[in-house]
Order: sequence, then C-alpha cells, then structure tokens
Amino acid sequence: MVNELSRRAFLQRLSYLAGAGVVAPMAINFSAMNEAKAATTASDYKALVCVVLDGGNDQANTLIPIDASNYATYRKIRQDIALDRSTLLPLIPATDLAGGLKWGFNPNLKRLNSLFHLKKLAVLQNVGSLVQPTSLDQYKNRSVALPRGLFAHFNQKQNWQSTASDSFREGWGGKIGDAILKQNSHGAFSCISTDDDTVFLTGENTNPLKVTSDGLKITGGIEKESSVSGAMTFSEAMNNLVNSSDDNIVANSTNELMMLSALQNAKTISTKFPAENALAQQLKTVASLIKARDNLGVKRQIFFVKLKGFDTHNDLLGRHSTLMRLLDDALGSFYQATEELGVSQNVTTFTMSEFGRTLNSYGNGSEHGWGGHHIIMGGAVKGRDFYGEAPEIGLNTAIDVGQGAWLPTTSIDQYSATLAKWFGVSDNNLAMVAPNLHKFKNWDLGFMSS
Repeated sequence: MVNELSRRAFLQRLSYLAGAGVVAPMAINFSAMNEAKAATTASDYKALVCVVLDGGNDQANTLIPIDASNYATYRKIRQDIALDRSTLLPLIPATDLAGGLKWGFNPNLKRLNSLFHLKKLAVLQNVGSLVQPTSLDQYKNRSVALPRGLFAHFNQKQNWQSTASDSFREGWGGKIGDAILKQNSHGAFSCISTDDDTVFLTGENTNPLKVTSDGLKITGGIEKESSVSGAMTFSEAMNNLVNSSDDNIVANSTNELMMLSALQNAKTISTKFPAENALAQQLKTVASLIKARDNLGVKRQIFFVKLKGFDTHNDLLGRHSTLMRLLDDALGSFYQATEELGVSQNVTTFTMSEFGRTLNSYGNGSEHGWGGHHIIMGGAVKGRDFYGEAPEIGLNTAIDVGQGAWLPTTSIDQYSATLAKWFGVSDNNLAMVAPNLHKFKNWDLGFMSS
C-alpha cells in the first residue's frame, strides 16, 4: 500500500510538471537511467529503413530490359502481362552492363528514376535467400543446403528476415540492433516497426517498438495495448498512467510517454506525404521520429515498414502498376523529407520481398519465384548503378529453376552485411548479423560509400 501510494504521488508530481512544461522528455525515462550512464554514444546519426514489398514483388515488371534483343525475349515470354516498351523509363548507369543489356523502370517509378540519375538510388540484381553459393545442378540434385520452404510465403519471409539457416526467432535487423545498442542512450528506440511482423527487428537483446501512422501502440502501455495519437497531450497520457492500477504499468508505459513527448516537441515536417498512401503515411511517421532523434537520445535506428498486396496471381498489370505508383510516391516523398531534415546522407532505405516471381505468365498474373531485384536509396548510396550479377533474360537459362523463376546469384547475407558495415557494425560482429557470410566471396557488394 505504501509503495502504491508513493508511486502514485511520484507520478502525480510528474504529471503536474509535464503539464507545466517542466519535465523534459528524458526526465521520465526510468528504464534508461542506468543504461544512459554506461552508454557509449556515436558522434553522428544513421538510420536504416527497411521497406517490405509484401507478397512477392514481380521483379520482371519492376525492372524491364529495354534493349531490342532482351525486350523481345521478355515480351515473348510474358505475353499479355508484358509492359509496352515505349512506356518504360530508361536507366542510364554509370557503368554499362555486359552483353548489351539495358534496363528500364516500370513507367510508374518516375521519382525513383530521377533519384537513380541523381546518384541517390542503386539497384541490386537477382538477390534472394541462399545458404551458400548454389549452381543450378546443385539445386536440382539437392547436393547443397537450401533455404527452408522455397517458394512459400511464410518460410521465405522468415528466410529474408532472419537469414536462411538462422533461427526464425531473431532477425538481422535486430542483430544489427544488438551490435549498436550501446551507441544509443536509450536502446528501446533502436528498432521501430509500423507492422505486427516483428521477426526482422528482434535480436537477442533488442525488441522492436511498434508504432502506427497515427501514434503509438506499445503492448503493455497505458491501456495494455493502446494507440496514442498526437491529439493526446503528454500530461493527459501521464494522468492515464497515474490512474492505472497495474503495478507494471510504469515500466511498460515509459517508452510510450517519452516518444509522445518527443514527437510533440518536434516541429512539423513540411514535405507532403500522400494521405491515401499507407506506405507514405508509415514513412511520414518514420520521418517524424528521425526528426525527434535528439529528444529520443538515439544515434542509430532501424525502421521496418510494409506495403502489402504484391501476391499478383491475377490482374498483374493493373494491381502491380498501382503498387509501383504507391511505392514511387512514398519513397520519393520520404527522400525529400530526409533532405528537408538534413539527414539524406545519414538515412539509407532499402527494399525486401519474400521472393521474386516467375518470368512466365500464368493467365494474367505470375507465380512465386525466388530471386528478385531490390533498390537502395539514400545520399550515402553509390547510385546510378547496378550491383550484383545481371540475370540472363529467357527460359531454360543457367539460373532458371523452373518457369523462369531465378536462382539468386547474390545472397541476403551479402546484402545485409553491406548495409550493416555502413551502419557501423564492426567486422567482428558481421558474422552475428549474417551467419552465412563466410561462404560468399566479395561480401561487400559496393553500393554504399564508406
């Protein structure tokens, strides 16, 4: 009873001070008090933003060959789901690809096309889940270890997020978080997700904080699992906390209150994000949190956002075109926001998707594949170039595992390690992030500046 009265009296004082504008955001961070004393903070800020294209992005209608020979092959194979060559957006790289291959973007990726030519965006070709380098014969004969559950949504999502031979309980984003946790004065804000899918950001010592586009949602918070919008003031949230009878509510709600205060103290971002675009609204929240980074006491952050709807078994042309437009608007606005905030050199955005799709058409859609293309965006990216090994366009090629599904030539381990290295993970800790990395040569794919 005494402890409860003491707790309530203490919180009531904090609530009063918060209402008077006296309590600084860090003042109520009970869980970080001891952590902050021991923290070794970085001198700069960096953020990784993972954009998930949920459902399996059709890479063949995202990045399309535009040279006459390869486009003719693409058109013959894709038939009714092929994009018209005249609509494609040519990509002119700093380094020509071998064999005369020339790529163009989907016609709805206009802003990303501009960022490519401004050297703020790069394309990684044919990347996917691999346990080790694998040839077509090795795949067919099952003579090497293969990722679990190939071509299946659930398994491939887990393979992408946790790496192919690792536990499905922890993801490589969370492991990066483990490696850099001490660089933040409050580790709770190291990894932040706008989605319920949390494997990617879960580490041994790192757990993701869930936010929504209209506020916060933290399990065990003010209402056990509550949404806190910007309309709720800091003092109102504190009053809710004071009136709770849950003995664990203080620890569970501290992060919620701290982030709410930080967001309210951050000035509004002037960059416009499309209101009817779910991904854009998620990235608007990310931009707001980046703006509030000093109030949150963070130097390194990893964000996880998601655009759903990429399982295009039917109506591929219509559905995928809409998704490409949403992606383009969202990423274009987000990059603009990072420039507004002066952190475009410090924020790197990258895509992942559980698999690519078959080059073959199935009716008016495509089926589950394996390897696919991905984009990396940011001021620190060595843009206007293609990385990884360009796939041969056609069927029955050296990477065709069936119906034009591509055997990846670049692994997730290489992808993640390249990003982690830029982020500040030491060489000694890269094996923790990417456990299969030692099996691949030239693990640094070269798309990030030092």
